[in-house]
Amino acid sequence: MPSRRTFLQLTGLSAASVTLGVSAPATADATPARPIPDGAFALGVASGDPRPDGFVLWTRLAPTPLATDGHGGMPAVDVPVQYEVAEDSGFRHVVRRGLAIASPELAHAVHPQVAGLRPGREYFYRFRVGTQLSPVGRTKTLPTYGDRFTFATASCQAWYHGYFAAHRDIARRAPDAVFFLGDYIYEYGIVAGDNLWRAGVAVGPEHGVEIETLEQYRLRYSLFKTDPDLQAAHAVAPWFMVWDDHEVQNNYGAANSLYGVPPELFVHRRAVAYRAYYENAPLALDSLPQGPDSRVYRRYDIGSLARVHLLDTRQYRDPLPVDEADRVSEQRTIMGAEQEAWLYDGLRSSRASWNIVAGGVVLTAVTDDRTEQWDGYPANRRRVLEAMAGAGTSVMLTGDIHRHVASELQLDERTVGVELVCSSVGSNGDGTDTDTYAKDWLQHPNIKLYNARRGYVHSTMTRTELTTEFVNFPYIQADANAQPNILARFRTPVADPRLEAL
Repeated sequence: MPSRRTFLQLTGLSAASVTLGVSAPATADATPARPIPDGAFALGVASGDPRPDGFVLWTRLAPTPLATDGHGGMPAVDVPVQYEVAEDSGFRHVVRRGLAIASPELAHAVHPQVAGLRPGREYFYRFRVGTQLSPVGRTKTLPTYGDRFTFATASCQAWYHGYFAAHRDIARRAPDAVFFLGDYIYEYGIVAGDNLWRAGVAVGPEHGVEIETLEQYRLRYSLFKTDPDLQAAHAVAPWFMVWDDHEVQNNYGAANSLYGVPPELFVHRRAVAYRAYYENAPLALDSLPQGPDSRVYRRYDIGSLARVHLLDTRQYRDPLPVDEADRVSEQRTIMGAEQEAWLYDGLRSSRASWNIVAGGVVLTAVTDDRTEQWDGYPANRRRVLEAMAGAGTSVMLTGDIHRHVASELQLDERTVGVELVCSSVGSNGDGTDTDTYAKDWLQHPNIKLYNARRGYVHSTMTRTELTTEFVNFPYIQADANAQPNILARFRTPVADPRLEAL
């Protein structure tokens, strides 16, 4: 077991917070042991994992975020960071104050968990280190009752492929929450004249290699998080986050690399990648990695309006099938037995009007050769669809494929839910309205939309219906000024899981 001091460093909680179980005024000296360079909050602020009585706050001190050693220009010492939560953006009515310890062991990131607040309320927060104040963030607790909830869905943000216009529009609309469904960073080397398509930017040679070490992962997060539109989207709403593959390596599965990294080495790479992910995301202490393991599947209730399940379809999956008999085996799982049982229990016991299941890869059946998605795990997919069929109205949120797709989920020719697949924020550049993959999708009558431009999905959920807008952008490579276009709108009635075009 870690010592109390190490525990405080790792959790980012003050001694008073640990004692009381909630964020509380810190009594320790909040003066840094040595001066912190100006610009400590260059990576912005964030909140996440909201609950009815609180949320997780996040920031990471990095006055020189692109320092090549991955340490963000910070000295290798513990730094006290104060935080405040208020009912107003002017901080006249502060309801929580606390102290978190930013340690070099976690890249000077803090994750204070704030509790004891009122449900369904808007709050504002900020951090202070020495005399420096962070930007102000807005967040919300989950309601215990209520009839309306708005959320944005996004994924796949290759910084080097284009600007984050989707995040700018998410920030403008200020939803109640954001679901980010994987590929927050990409591990590929960034090379001018090859894959650096974001106009007007340049990167040093330290970014030109595939990342493998903890310091390299930290630096890649820093590069992506310097984007002002990404910072704005983080600062406007709490995020629910899950990972997919590029947070570690393309198309990896459990301990298996598809690119020849021996298992005994790949397990170390997974460990440092998971650690860097935790350092840079507003995640609760439950997701703190233990070596190469980190639990990121989790459940939330939005009153009786919706139950949310966040899935991990990377860490526990069986290897890609070796043949057709292996692919259709009843024993194959993309989730692992423990997570499967957890999901089915959560769906079975749900009394909510809606059941949201959010994960990294597409559930809808497309073609049998897309084995890296759920098509490679058809028995597991059937079990999930059967659980959805017995649980009321289910909505699957996924990303990964860099395309907008609206799908009615089929089980034995019966519609048991809808799947809303968001396109990428930046990956694959501008994209097009259609492409060579469109025929694979549109051959199925349950597919109601396919579009290959960049964007995000915005949804409004009420007791009677879900209204979904697929938002895309005409370009993202040239600059950050592209204007949003509502590509399609759908209505899904409660207890009638279909997609009605509006």
